[in-house]
Amino acid sequence: MDFIIAGNTLAAWAIALGILIAVVAALFVLRQFAVARIRALSLRTSTRIDDLIADLLAHTRTFFIVAVGVNVTKAWLVMSPVWSGRLRTVLVILFFLQVALWGTAAAKFLLERYRNEKLESDRGAASMIGALQFLVILMVWSVVTLLALDNLGVNVTALVAGLGVGGIAIALAVQNILGDLFASLAIILDKPFVVGDFINVDDRVGTVEHIGLKTTRVRSISGEQIIFSNADLLSARIRNFGRMLERRIVFSLGVVYQTPRRDLERIPQLIREAINAERSVRFDRSHFSNYGASSIDFETVYYVESADYGQYMDVQQRIYLRIHEAFEAASIEFAYPTQTLFLAR
Repeated sequence: MDFIIAGNTLAAWAIALGILIAVVAALFVLRQFAVARIRALSLRTSTRIDDLIADLLAHTRTFFIVAVGVNVTKAWLVMSPVWSGRLRTVLVILFFLQVALWGTAAAKFLLERYRNEKLESDRGAASMIGALQFLVILMVWSVVTLLALDNLGVNVTALVAGLGVGGIAIALAVQNILGDLFASLAIILDKPFVVGDFINVDDRVGTVEHIGLKTTRVRSISGEQIIFSNADLLSARIRNFGRMLERRIVFSLGVVYQTPRRDLERIPQLIREAINAERSVRFDRSHFSNYGASSIDFETVYYVESADYGQYMDVQQRIYLRIHEAFEAASIEFAYPTQTLFLAR
């Protein structure tokens, strides 16, 4: 046991290994016990702090526990300045790596909670969580990296200045990606649409499923997913049916020229009665509008006080059937395309 290895006896190495195993095992057991107890406690409380603490403990990695054990046991060993410096470098890197993982877990936990709370009441706020989460995590890792480098003796001020010069060249190289990134921030802040809105972009229609940093995903009415670049999306004309409060309906119908004048005078009233029989519908007007090529035309306008397309189609169908029934009862004939043939001797 008096045999010397790297400046320490075999007995000292054995004691240090035993202490390392004991410390690591104790920390593993303590972590599991603390997570179980705090999660059980969180079920009986309304606060989110205990959930956050349990989540952070669950994200404590094995390498960090081993690093803590090594830091404790190194006091039992005699180490040269070179190996002591190397060990310190490794421990600092592992420590700040764990801090970054804790910061990432905390950001995701808090933002997901906020998203779930706002999903029903404010879909616009829920849409910004993806981009905000990316920016927060990027900031956490950037700060932790700079702190780690500073603790390792790197001149952080000179590094930041150098990154500023290099950042200009990188920005020029990835300007398309940055354009999509800033477009996503514009979508999130200005909210021309949010997740769940039904939109029309050029000749594409569908429901917004996800607003990402580079693309926005839309589920079309035929089932496939359409992916738009955020920059291209903002440069297009977007029709947002999700913001529609009511739907204006205009339709025309024609009757034959043989219709008596007294029946022509009755037609707007018959149409009005058919529309007013519906609830959540507002009648606007109905008029004799035109002498057509083969019909006398009437134009009608009404409003469905709902943005739901299925409800609008149901209302329109019932109105058309009532008009058909009223015309049948009054012996009014609908017109159809006709042609006149002139015969010359």
